[in-house]
Amino acid sequence: MNETNTTTAPPGALPTGRDNLVGTTDQQIGSSAVKPGYDPRLANEDLAPLPRQTWSSYNIFAFWMSDVHSVGGYVTAGSLFALGLTSWQVLVALLVGITIVYFFCNLVARPSQQGAVPYPVVCRASFGVLGANVPAIIRGLIAVAWYGIQTYLASAALDVVLLKLFHGLTPYADVHQYGFLGLPLLGWCSFTALWILQAAVFWTGMETIRRFIDFCGPAVYVVMFALTGYLIYKAGWGAMSLNLGGEHHGGSTISIMLGAIALVVSYFSGPMLNFGDFARYGKDFGAVRRGNLLGLPVNFLVFSLLVVLTSSLTIPVFGELITDPVQTVARIDSTFAIVLGALTFTTATIGINIVANFISPAFDFSNVSPQRISWRAGGMIAAVCSVLITPWNLYNNPDVIRYTLETLGAFIGPLFGVLIADFYLIRRQTLVVDDLFTMSERGTYWYHKGVNPPAVIATVVGAVIAMLTVVIPGSAISWINTAAQYSWFIGMGLGLGVYFLLARRSPITARSLPTPVPSPRAPQSPPQTATR
Repeated sequence: MNETNTTTAPPGALPTGRDNLVGTTDQQIGSSAVKPGYDPRLANEDLAPLPRQTWSSYNIFAFWMSDVHSVGGYVTAGSLFALGLTSWQVLVALLVGITIVYFFCNLVARPSQQGAVPYPVVCRASFGVLGANVPAIIRGLIAVAWYGIQTYLASAALDVVLLKLFHGLTPYADVHQYGFLGLPLLGWCSFTALWILQAAVFWTGMETIRRFIDFCGPAVYVVMFALTGYLIYKAGWGAMSLNLGGEHHGGSTISIMLGAIALVVSYFSGPMLNFGDFARYGKDFGAVRRGNLLGLPVNFLVFSLLVVLTSSLTIPVFGELITDPVQTVARIDSTFAIVLGALTFTTATIGINIVANFISPAFDFSNVSPQRISWRAGGMIAAVCSVLITPWNLYNNPDVIRYTLETLGAFIGPLFGVLIADFYLIRRQTLVVDDLFTMSERGTYWYHKGVNPPAVIATVVGAVIAMLTVVIPGSAISWINTAAQYSWFIGMGLGLGVYFLLARRSPITARSLPTPVPSPRAPQSPPQTATR
């Protein structure tokens, strides 16, 4: 498994060799990050290959803990009860969904870990060195939406603390008395405070962010276990049941569970798509894979059990099903517990927001114009735009949550499909790293004026058809609402299939396929161009 998968670039491309052509997980990265031959229109210190990759399995594990252990993750998981599922059915849906995410994350991680480059740079291999701006902008805009949503959810947790400590603020939490654009004055103050705090943490750099997320995930576990223990104490051990759930609204249980699984995948589709932004730091692919195993199936199993138990126990304790952990904490008769719990959830949500929705658009927007937009500038662009979309209106009830996830999934799915089809099916896991940073017309990823037409066409076809399932009303087509739940899968399948068919028949894509170099252990023979 340590055999290096190397290729030679087409004539005229930048020189390549074992120091800069990455084909396996143990390949050494060149000692220089930004090489003299890199075009400044494609490279800066944030986008160039890392000189060292140092993240261990725990760092990847902590990343996923921060990603999972957020108010958004809890609310999304709890919203599955609104579909009419019982507790055990919600648990099964969560576990099946996260197992699918685990499998796909490993696929996305490999090219970025091999090349030590972020997601938008890897996309240059499939979309072209200029065409990669298409997926970069789409993913960046989606991250903007998520950044705003997660900041709003964190600010809602902070509001709980403020209202508990200062009762005089209650009128300012009423959107009808002091509201603007759907958010009360207190909400605006909390949102602004957390917006500034997140920007400050982001601005300090990646190492500070790594230490921050290493703390956030475990901290939430402490509070979640304490909250579960409190509810069991109040309700009694006999109150625990995996048969409690929301009101069934019709349809077979299997079809509803499949829809719930699809929603779980859609929720993680954003960080799953750009997971390469973090996998690039992994010291080897084995460390990334182990971190994914611990952080996704294993970690999510524990998290899911806590979500299901705490949600179902709110019925005997408080007389109603509560799926928001902040609201559950707010019902406890202890100021200290409320403050500690809400602040912990706020901190955890800040952690996931920074790693999943600040870093991603930072790389994505920097990729559009590396000379003008640095990593920090890209992140701040995302932060400013996140306010303009009024995110509190995108995640304020289960129906809106599902619509938001279906819409995001429709756009993310095709990008994922194109990336996977190109790297695994067309290029057989080869990556000419230096040619990701050249504007030479003879470069491997120049295609046609810097754009690979099959990738763009596949993305458009997948996104349009997937979005039709979301926007067409159920009154027009009876089965359309069911199809909308699978918008990510529809977009991904179409993106992968259309790209694979077009790329295999495209002379433009065929010219970009590099020529294999004979293995030193094999008899020498003239290089042969890889054919499909």
